[in-house]
Amino acid sequence: MLKTIPALAALAVAAVLVTPTVTQAAEGISVRVSYADLNLASDAGQSVLRGRIGQAARDVCGFEVSQALPIVIETNHCTSDAMSRAAPAYEAAVAAARRGTVTVLEGAAIVVSAS
Repeated sequence: MLKTIPALAALAVAAVLVTPTVTQAAEGISVRVSYADLNLASDAGQSVLRGRIGQAARDVCGFEVSQALPIVIETNHCTSDAMSRAAPAYEAAVAAARRGTVTVLEGAAIVVSAS
């Protein structure tokens, strides 16, 4: 009986830890894109961040080179959609950098996700 209690407790903890992961998987994949190392007030910094967002969008959408038109269309739609959802955060970060009213911390990032 005494060995059963720790086993049940471990099972309960495991269930709590797995639930958010399953929920996140159902909501889609997301990637955190850091810009802490970039100067977003510069064109070069903005360009690098746009490239990172584009790569993250391809990553979350499972981008693959294909000649099958339905796969190409679906991948392009997903990638465009992911980039569109990240655009407001990108614009806000650039605007704040241009105003000089923000201090970029190590955690500064944009989340890119696929639906």
